[in-house]
Amino acid sequence: MMKAVLLLEDGACFEGQALGAEGEAFGEVVFNTSMTGYQEVLTDPSYEGQIVAMSYPLIGNYGMTPEDSESAGPWLEGFVVREASAIRSSWRSTEDLGSWLTRTGVIGIQGIDTRALTRHLRINGAKHGVISTRDQDRTSLASKLARAPRIVGKDLVRSVSCAAPHEWTDGLVGAPPVPARHHAVVLDCGVKYSILRHLVSVGCRVTVVPASTSAEEVLRLRPDGLLISNGPGDPEPVRYVVETARELLGRLPIFGICLGHQMLGLALGGRTYKLKFGHHGGNHPVKDVDTGRIAITAQNHGFNVDMDSLRAAGTRTTHVNLYDGTTEGLENRDLGLFSVQFHPEAGPGPHEAASLFSRFASMMDARR
Repeated sequence: MMKAVLLLEDGACFEGQALGAEGEAFGEVVFNTSMTGYQEVLTDPSYEGQIVAMSYPLIGNYGMTPEDSESAGPWLEGFVVREASAIRSSWRSTEDLGSWLTRTGVIGIQGIDTRALTRHLRINGAKHGVISTRDQDRTSLASKLARAPRIVGKDLVRSVSCAAPHEWTDGLVGAPPVPARHHAVVLDCGVKYSILRHLVSVGCRVTVVPASTSAEEVLRLRPDGLLISNGPGDPEPVRYVVETARELLGRLPIFGICLGHQMLGLALGGRTYKLKFGHHGGNHPVKDVDTGRIAITAQNHGFNVDMDSLRAAGTRTTHVNLYDGTTEGLENRDLGLFSVQFHPEAGPGPHEAASLFSRFASMMDARR
């Protein structure tokens, strides 16, 4: 097997075997703690600009199935696993992981100690890194890595958002059809298919629009509500989404998910900050501060809202991460909005928070 190397900006180096396409991939190296759902991770637009290391040691054992993708293709910069299975057990699969990575141009590495890598990132924080199947010289790679762009301060949303407005009609697989009684506009910052399916399944006619869509253009569509989607990277440079959200505050019900939550935090006059190593995986416990109920949630973000910086009266924290105490949700009832930092649609992960889509539908009902 062809050799490959993963080098981090702090000098940590891991040698292994090439997986997928050949070449060099640069990005912020993060770890994901999900045991399954690697296809959904690979096709999640929120991973644009990042190299993802799976902490679970065996990845690819059930193959790749087109229906399980969360977007049209991969977005991450590189993929790191302990062992990539060449055997695929699912009858639904059409391709093995390695072949899929090669066909779609994803550069990966396997055969490294992903436990050691995960511990290193937990202790030292997410690091910029490079995977190379061509250059094994650490000095040369370090020089290239020093010149490669970082995600902080960079607008990654433009590269993952849709090019033009379009309708979405598919509901959840196996769920009975629900008549559409609301028109939900989705501001696409890198939306996952599962979010759109959940909206359809709670009775929404869904129109997906580019992230650059202005508030006036949104209102021309005569929506009953607005969802600001998940997406990649640093929210601070994506001022056009923040401005659209700010102009729509109080004018229609708004639901924000992940990056959409951060955008609403900025629109409400707050700030965001970068987490040490982010939250990536399907096992994060989140507490609802009103009910005391705890949900295990899917998460994928590296930035968070500083709730102490919010200036809009009536804005409050609704959910808290039980791992580190960070804010996982906010609401402002006077303005008719709420948002969560986690992913209620899962894809992959537990579905314990899926009822938030019904809450959004209820808000649109009350608005009528």
